[in-house]
Formats: sequence, C-alpha cells, structure tokens
Amino acid sequence: MIEIVEVAPRDGFQSIRTPLATKTKVDIIHALADSGCRRIEAGAFVSPKAIPQMRDMADIAAALQPKENVRYMVLVPNQRGIELAINSGFTEFGYVFSASESHNQNNVRRSVQTSMDELIRLVDYLHSTPIDWRLRVNLATTFDCPFEGRQPTHRVMDLIAFIQAQVPQAEIALCDTTGRANPRQVGELSAALLETYRDQNTTWAFHGHDTYGLGVANALAAYAAGIRVFDTAAAGLGGCPFAPGATGNTATEDLVFAFEESGIPTGIDLHRLLDVADTIAALPGGVIGSHLRHVPRARL
Repeated sequence: MIEIVEVAPRDGFQSIRTPLATKTKVDIIHALADSGCRRIEAGAFVSPKAIPQMRDMADIAAALQPKENVRYMVLVPNQRGIELAINSGFTEFGYVFSASESHNQNNVRRSVQTSMDELIRLVDYLHSTPIDWRLRVNLATTFDCPFEGRQPTHRVMDLIAFIQAQVPQAEIALCDTTGRANPRQVGELSAALLETYRDQNTTWAFHGHDTYGLGVANALAAYAAGIRVFDTAAAGLGGCPFAPGATGNTATEDLVFAFEESGIPTGIDLHRLLDVADTIAALPGGVIGSHLRHVPRARL
C-alpha cells in the first residue's frame, strides 16, 4: 500500500491570507483522519510574522485528538521550531531547503549552504533528545525553479548525497515546487536517485503541484520509479507563495482516485474525503484545483 501525506493543514492553509479559526483547522484535520488519511502535516512552527496563519500551532496541538494509526508531522525551520514542536508533543518533523539558490533565498531567506549547515545542527540536536523522532527533508525545486529553470541533475544528486549522509533514516521528499516537471523527467530522475542512493533506511516521497495539470501523471511516474509516499492536499489547496505562478498542490482526491482505479490501495475512503474537500473548498481565500470534486458523486 502507498502512503498519502495530507498537507492541506500546512502547505494548503498557509496559502490563505484570511485568518482561519483554530477550531476550523482542528475539525478539518480530524475529518481528514476519519476519512482514512494516516499521515497529516498538521502545520508549522515558524515565525508568525512570516506565516501568520501558523501562529496558533500550540493551540492546534493541544486540541488534536490521537487516532490509532494516524501520524502528525509539523514543519520546522530551525532548532527553535523543533523545541516548540517537541514541547507541543510532536515527534515527527519536516525540514525544507531548495536545490536552487534563488528559491532558497526567497523561501527561507538564506543560502543553500546555510540551510545545509542548519540541517546538521538540527540532526545533532535531535540525537541529543530522549524522544523517538522521525525527520522528513523536503528538497524544494528538485525539478524546476521559478527563477532559474530546470535544476542540473548533478546538483540535485550532490544535495541528496548530503542529506542521506547526515541522516540516513530520513524520509527524503523530491519536490516539484512549481508543478513544471513532466512525467518523463520525474520518472527518470526519481529512478536515478533511488538507484544511486539505495539505502533501506531511507524513505522516498514525491511532492507535486498541479500548475500545468500534470500533478497526477507526475505522481504516477514517481510511483513507477519506486516511490511510495506522496504529498497531496484535499481540494488541491495551496500554492507556494515564493514560487511565482505555482498553483495548488495535487488534489488528494484526484490521486486517490487514480491509484484506486489502478488497483493500488490507499486506505482512504474517497467519499468521506470528498466531503472534507468540499469543506476546504469553501474556505475564504483558498486557491483550489480539484478535478474529482466536479464529477457527480453517483458516478464515482
């Protein structure tokens, strides 16, 4: 079975400027879990000045109800973020930096090398804690940068080698930040990375956007290359604010339908998921991009 990582509560919500009520966020997270989403990115411990929508993370954490076989992950930019996340009860963390210098400066306001140095510090700190932690490293602009275009394969390879050397047990996410990648590119690069950096301790994920309508196709190409973890957002909510022109994430319901119709189980109840997607689509100020929501439910 594949794993879907539902990212609407973080990657999706942060794209909405209108402040959302904490209860609304928590209710949506619980509804996603009830629909069968076993992994959910619940938010981010980041500066509220940078991303105001995430200012209530501690309150969200306090309100989350544990559910059997459901894992919650949060994005952290630095050691302070991890400390806050641990104090709120989280043990799974995501860290992101870009393959391209331009996007890294726009996204996290520092050089790629500085982000790499920060990852080393984060891993050292995590090893010093008593918790049983898991770390996801997202490599943004793996395939394309909105400022520099397609990234050289050798640069991506070098960065993946660095990540794996620092934390072999990490989950490494290959991110099509702009949605500009195509299935051939995704398949070839994913296969090359999985073959070159084969390690049973490393998990591989694919994070796609649907800017050019290729989100599902790219995910299926990543699956064919051997990747089994996929980031999506219900209703296709999202869009990187630091990648001009990038629209929402690949819609969870679209990819679930594609996998299930192909005989690949996801463990997600599509009809219950669509109900949550409808709720998300009604949020004020959200950018959505689902296809399946427009199909009559009786046809599913």
